[in-house]
Formats: sequence, C-alpha cells, structure tokens
Amino acid sequence: MDKIGLINIIGILTVFVISILVAFLLTVKTDRKISNRLFALFLILMALDIGNWVLSVFINTPSNFTLFRPNLIFLQLPVFYLYILSVCYSDFKLKSKHVLHSILFIASNILLIPRFYNVDSASKSFFLENIKEMIEIKIIHISIHVQVFFYFILIFSVLKRYRKLYLENYTNSGDVLYKWLFQITSIYASIHLIALLKNIFKYNASETFFSGVQIIIGLLALFIICWHLLKALKHPDLFRGVHSKLQLVNDLVANDKNISLSNDKDIDKLKTYMDKEEPFLDPSLTIQHLSDKINIPVRDLSILINHKLGQHFFDFVNEYRIKKAMSILKDPSKNKLTVLEILYEVGFNSKSSFNTAFKKHTGVTPTVYRKKSLNQL
Repeated sequence: MDKIGLINIIGILTVFVISILVAFLLTVKTDRKISNRLFALFLILMALDIGNWVLSVFINTPSNFTLFRPNLIFLQLPVFYLYILSVCYSDFKLKSKHVLHSILFIASNILLIPRFYNVDSASKSFFLENIKEMIEIKIIHISIHVQVFFYFILIFSVLKRYRKLYLENYTNSGDVLYKWLFQITSIYASIHLIALLKNIFKYNASETFFSGVQIIIGLLALFIICWHLLKALKHPDLFRGVHSKLQLVNDLVANDKNISLSNDKDIDKLKTYMDKEEPFLDPSLTIQHLSDKINIPVRDLSILINHKLGQHFFDFVNEYRIKKAMSILKDPSKNKLTVLEILYEVGFNSKSSFNTAFKKHTGVTPTVYRKKSLNQL
C-alpha cells in the first residue's frame, strides 16, 4: 500500500460524504424523485472520478477498470444537464432519446477495445506506461474538452430561457432558483476549467504543481456537494419549475404577425381588477390564475403585459405589491408591524426578494422608506 497523502485523504472524505448524500437522495420522500435520482447519479459519477485518489492507495495492478473509470466523465455533464432540466421544468420526464447523451462515453470505450480492453495485463501495462503517446487517449482528451464546452453552453442556455419564462408567467422564488442554479453551474464550470488546465500541464508541470491542482479540485468538489444539498434541505420550496410547453412572448409575437399588441379595454380591465381585488396578495399567483379570473386568454394576457405594458409578469405583479407595502409602511397606525410581517402580507415570500424589489422601485430599503415617511408627518 502506498503512503497516504493529503489528496488521498480528501478523496476518501469526499467519497464518504457523497455516499451519505446519495443514500439520502434515494430514500427521502419527495415529489422531486427524478431530480433527486439524477443528482444522486451525478454524485456517484463524481465519486467514481474522484475515486482514483482512493483506489490508488489500494490497487496498482492495471485492469479494464483502470481506463473505464475515467471515461465515466463523459456521463457527468450529460447527467448534470438532465438534472438542470428536471429542476427547471415541472413536467420533465426521462425519455429514450436521452440515451443519446451517452454516445461519447460509448464511443470512447469502443476506441479502447483493440489496444487496451482486449489485451493481456502486460500489454495493458505497456499502454499505461506510454499513455501520453497513445492516439486513443489524445482523442479522448480532446473529446472531453469539446463536450465540456458544449454542455456548459447548453446548460446556461436552458437557465436563461427558464428565467425568461418564469418572469413572464410566475411571481416569487423563480428568480432565486435561477440565481442559485447559475451560481452552482458557474462553480462546476470553474472546476472543469481548473481540471482542463491540470490536463494541459499533466505531463509537463512538476509533481508539486499537479498535486496542488488536484487538492484544489477535491476541496471545491467537496464544498459544492455540501452546499448544494444544504441549500436543497434548507429551501425545499426553491425548486419550482415551469412547464416545458410554455412559450416566450417574443417567440409568440414573432410566430404570429396578426397579433394585436394594443387593447386599451383589456388593459383597463386588468388594472381595475388588480386595484380592486388585489390578487397580488397571493404569493403563488401565476399568469394562468390571473387569466382565469379576468377572462383574458393567458396568451393574450402575457403579450399584453410584456409588450403593451413593457413589463415581465413578475415585475408587473411586484409593482402592485410594493405599492401596497409603501402604503402600509407610511401608515402610523401600522408602525408596529415588522418589515417581515409586511412583506408576507403583501404577497412576497422572502425578505431578500422583497428588499430587492422595493429598492428597485423606490431607491431605498423598506426601513429607510418607513423612517422618512413617518418623519414627514
């Protein structure tokens, strides 16, 4: 057994944490079973990738698993991409077409059959000793980097579309989900960038540099895994996906040149209902719910708000909530109400989203606005 170093300890710790989290994801009762299973699979693939830092301590004999394990990296980002889809879209289902995401994984293993998988141990050892000259490995490395670039573009595109759909059809929490998924994807992208640099210098840099980069990757992987799960446990309501059949308003307008973007009667009807009935006080209000109440087709209502009024549904509703909050904050008879109580009363469900929206509309925080308003009385 080789001497256990820091990188081996990090690997053992990371794999141990992943094992616990995978067990939790696969056994916890939730409505997000597909998302949990996809993320569990992603964690397992990551554990197998990091597992080399653990296996190297115990196993030195070359086998087919020696190169099969690193090839599993071809499945990591496809699974993460499917996970992102399952979180963003409430009606997401796994389909047979998703198997296509494993093409590079299958191709890379087929490529290794003649000179590695289908030879004896001595030939395997020779292959590994001369691995940097092997054309198969060069092709695999290039393919990995191309795949990483492709999938991160794909994932960021999905997140961008999700955010637009949410702002046009829902209120509350969706923007928070977008920001969190964007952050976590950015961190994963950073990890892969560091791994790319590691691979570039793998055969030229010093052993100390190479080990240092591995340690950084291991610590980042451990951090992101723990952060992801803690976020999910602390905010279970965060994962509110949109329906995949929803269309962006710009696409609707572009596809139908006969759409009328001006309807003053409907605008008056909408504003009158918002002022009198105050549906915005419902934190779960959606454009579909509002459409049902005022008898304007959801498609027409979405176009009306986004094009005629020049606002996302998200901002349109929050503007009414902020106006309601402003009237409460400057009312001396309600000065005992806390900001937290007020934000829940007007339809918000998080302090951060309320403060952001309030400052966007007034230029100041709710607390400052209240002090200024009461001092002017």
